Amino acid sequence: MYDIIVIGAGPAGAAAAKTLAENGCRVLLAEKCRIPRYKSCSGQLIQKSLNLVERYFGEPVPSHTTCSPAENRGMVFTDDTGHTYVFPQPGLNVWRSSFDAWLTKKAAAAGAVVQDALNAVSCTAQDEAVLVRFRRADGSLYDERAEYVIDCEGVAGVIKRQLTGTVPDGITTYQTFHHGRIDLDPHYFYAYLQPELSEYDAWFNVKDGMLVLGVSVKNKEKESYYYDSFLSYMKKHHGLSVGKPERVDRWLMPRIKPGCAICYGIGRVLFAGEAAGFLNPMGEGISAGLESAYSAAQAVLKHRGDTEGIYSSYREGTAALHDYMKRQWSLVGGMAKTFSEMKQP
Repeated sequence: MYDIIVIGAGPAGAAAAKTLAENGCRVLLAEKCRIPRYKSCSGQLIQKSLNLVERYFGEPVPSHTTCSPAENRGMVFTDDTGHTYVFPQPGLNVWRSSFDAWLTKKAAAAGAVVQDALNAVSCTAQDEAVLVRFRRADGSLYDERAEYVIDCEGVAGVIKRQLTGTVPDGITTYQTFHHGRIDLDPHYFYAYLQPELSEYDAWFNVKDGMLVLGVSVKNKEKESYYYDSFLSYMKKHHGLSVGKPERVDRWLMPRIKPGCAICYGIGRVLFAGEAAGFLNPMGEGISAGLESAYSAAQAVLKHRGDTEGIYSSYREGTAALHDYMKRQWSLVGGMAKTFSEMKQP
């Protein structure tokens, strides 16, 4: 029996597993994909993420996790009227496969047991424990027990869906990688908030010379329409010239609603990162995942055996993060009608 099972070996899961393991807990970090896992993500680490990595993992993000250009200089937003806002900030451009694998190795070095190709399919409450059923890559099932579970699967995970009995309200992202050219500085991440380009946001960045273009939609049937509109816009305004995509990604992220409600967990199963609802505008979930998972782990360490105390501590530990998240969404709400409901009074 483990003390804690952490589900999902992304930044949130690795942060929780390392924190718990280095404080003497017997930890299983389970990941449904093979490590290194591929993650559809811009891979832009903002300064806050870099600071959290150094704080929680004891060293800066290593260069082998980055792609070209490694230096990210900030974000450029275009609002729904076409006005551009530049937010300069030092950051890094990484491949999530390399970055997440490095974080997972740090968790393993701290003492966590890491198992990949292990898909959590259910959680069942037992006396002072949780039974987690896993499916291995060969299809066989087996069970593990722990005092607590920290679910860091993200919005597409099955555990929260099972425990809450709800289907997540998600936003579908569609992203393509191209060889080509464009008249934009590759050191920035660009977000476009015009409603004619997407149902949420559209974006552009560069990774190892590949031009990355994406749109997010509420209705998947409109994916092609908005994607074609975005390509036409980029060709007209920024000289985009590309052929057929080299790779196509689809992913799901939570749809954040007014108030930015957070689901901290149910019983002995805590949620962290996107599984809990922590997500900043433009899909920036790495810093929120790191911070929320670390807070969840600290709450378990401080109040182990007292579930009420754990949740009270977890909420207190993420209060500043939650306020930051609401302020960020309110800022975007003032920039585009698509997000106007997010603007705080």
